[in-house]
Amino acid sequence: MEETHSNIRVSVVEDNHFIRLALEQILINSDGYDVVAVYGSGEEAVDKMPQEIPDVVLMDINMGKMSGIEAVRILKEKCPSIKFMMCTVYEDDEKIFDALAAGASGYILKKTKPAELVTAIKDLFDGGAPMSGQIASRVVASFRKKEEKSDAVLLENLSAREHEILELLVKGRLYKEISATLGISQETVRKHVYNIYKKLHVNNRVEAYNKFYGNGNSNH
Repeated sequence: MEETHSNIRVSVVEDNHFIRLALEQILINSDGYDVVAVYGSGEEAVDKMPQEIPDVVLMDINMGKMSGIEAVRILKEKCPSIKFMMCTVYEDDEKIFDALAAGASGYILKKTKPAELVTAIKDLFDGGAPMSGQIASRVVASFRKKEEKSDAVLLENLSAREHEILELLVKGRLYKEISATLGISQETVRKHVYNIYKKLHVNNRVEAYNKFYGNGNSNH
């Protein structure tokens, strides 16, 4: 028989009695998991969990006075070794990022199948950051948006002349062609291009092209 201490020790924080019971049953019926405790509120978890530290916590978000996000924030400070997985119906970006910022390492939806839930707990315990497919897509999309925004800010740092040169550069014009078009020397073009690359944090024309066209400049 497997010894108890080699099992993953899990606690559940959920204010809905039936969901709490269902999650507990899934864990009891799965090999390799021990249910340390179940709590019906964030306050109760904050109060009692530090006395019986689990490996992993399944945490609901919307619970009475104290939200699961707030409970994670407090508990992560008190017990940094605990790994938190939000188990919720919420898919909106703000709650996802608030939960991750508070210290949660995983985020899955309550409609997740029992087998996938158990696998996610194991992944989290092993150092992963499991997320439901829909959640992962939103996280990636949000990071892309942030990246685009930061590229747009970099482009705004260019002077009017640098913008002119960049537009010609990404159209494939040679230095001598840019020089003739703008009536400046090739050496001046070269200096401007050096500054453009520096400001955009790129090393070549292809990277500059991607930054430029990645920010809605398709009409140029």
